[in-house]
Amino acid sequence: MGVGPSVLGQKPPKEPPMPRMIFLNLPVTDLKRATTFYEAVGATRNPQFSDDTASCMVFSEAIYVMLTTHDKFRHFTPKPIADAKTSNQALFCISADSRNEVDMIVDRAEAAGGVADPSPKDEYSFMYGRSFEDPDGHMWGVNWMDMAAAPPQPAMAES
Repeated sequence: MGVGPSVLGQKPPKEPPMPRMIFLNLPVTDLKRATTFYEAVGATRNPQFSDDTASCMVFSEAIYVMLTTHDKFRHFTPKPIADAKTSNQALFCISADSRNEVDMIVDRAEAAGGVADPSPKDEYSFMYGRSFEDPDGHMWGVNWMDMAAAPPQPAMAES
């Protein structure tokens, strides 16, 4: 029982690297309401990673939002959970394929119980953005950019 010469001295093949992904964990006061809201703005619930304490909401192959009950969220941090309706620690932003899609997402957020445009709209020749607030107060931006029309990046300052 020997190992053939073609295997000796070679490292076993590596697993392909896992793509870089983003997982946002958001504490919510009403998991069912939050799940319905995020489905309305375009996310899909992944039942494989969802239960009565969390809903895994998929925006793309790389972006996931884990909606968790406050009890579940407390398993991850000893810090108090901020009230997102009265304080803000982060703003989240998701891209859209067109100006029209920006409007559609914000309109769906409002129809599902969110607040449309809590922040001023971004209107530039190359970029358009709006925002919404979910029922728990988490703020989201939705932006479209025409990269071909974006201003050129200034040269980095020499040190």
